[in-house]
Amino acid sequence: MSGIVTQNALGNSGLVKAAEAGGGAWTLIKSVTASADGNLSFIHGTDDVVLDSTYPVYLFKFINLHGSSDGSEFTVNFRDGGSAFDATKTTTSFYYYHAEDDSAASGSYKTDGDIAQGTGYQRLMDGSVSGADADQSLSGEMYLFSPSSTVFVKHFFAKTNSAMSWDASGFYAVGGYCNVTAAIDGVDFKFASGNIDLGKIKLFGLKDS
Repeated sequence: MSGIVTQNALGNSGLVKAAEAGGGAWTLIKSVTASADGNLSFIHGTDDVVLDSTYPVYLFKFINLHGSSDGSEFTVNFRDGGSAFDATKTTTSFYYYHAEDDSAASGSYKTDGDIAQGTGYQRLMDGSVSGADADQSLSGEMYLFSPSSTVFVKHFFAKTNSAMSWDASGFYAVGGYCNVTAAIDGVDFKFASGNIDLGKIKLFGLKDS
């Protein structure tokens, strides 16, 4: 049965049992709690972060991230061996929304959310979607595949949902790849403006079957 949280025998990490067909288990690598942080970074070899060939699949879980500014994009970028988060990317994205009072609902391909061989931060939630009211937050996940490969590009995709600034549910999805053969050894998350006031980001790894 999938989705069962189990206790590691050594008591030093959490395991989430994967579906039987998938083999292996999700291993909790690192959990970071935000407290008015400008960004949250995961860099291989720093603060017990593992982001190499140990796992072929990595998963970031965003849990109730609360931004300090209304209407600020939630974004990600990748480091490919240097000191800057500026890996070249090509991506595609779309989003849907539905108002609490049922007054509006729609969905669209987000041309302005795409990157075509650019190095800037990739949007994971549209700026018009993110809300900063006391009870509003953003949650979701992002997968990253074989970041240490020096042969292939590095695929990733993310899905997020947010309580929108104008009281609606907003769903955003993006997929793409870092178009580099250098290893990706760091991932950085931030809002385009303001801080990540509250919430957690958890990093998991999935072993081969």
